[in-house]
Amino acid sequence: MSETRSPREVFHALLDGITAGRFAELDAFYAEDAVVERVFETEPRWVEGRAALRERFLALGEHTPLELAARNVVVRATDDPEVVVGEWDYRVRHRDTGRELTVANLQVMRVRDGLIVHSRDVHDHLALAHLLGTLPQLVAQREAALDAR
Repeated sequence: MSETRSPREVFHALLDGITAGRFAELDAFYAEDAVVERVFETEPRWVEGRAALRERFLALGEHTPLELAARNVVVRATDDPEVVVGEWDYRVRHRDTGRELTVANLQVMRVRDGLIVHSRDVHDHLALAHLLGTLPQLVAQREAALDAR
């Protein structure tokens, strides 16, 4: 019988999976009805359900030219035993261009019974778009999202 992972252990396992590029396995860290809120993403800001997360992770894994290495990882406990706050930097390298940069990240994660039920993710999407050469598209998406409000 396996032991249920703590929120801290789930955070580290997820981060390890991302940095190792195991995108096809990442949805297994989430509950069936999990909600991921991507605070500074343009659209969609919310991803609901393990199936939708799986689609997103598979798409990222197939198309990303980025290599990620986690640095300066700090995980803080909170007054709520289900919630941890992770802070870290990604050292990001573009495989095709060789360009590199460091991107700050923050994640507030609620884990119940060893699965993520809610996550609030804060990443520097502008820096990533700059590295990918997609900054104009990101700005256009953001403008459209703001105009729709």
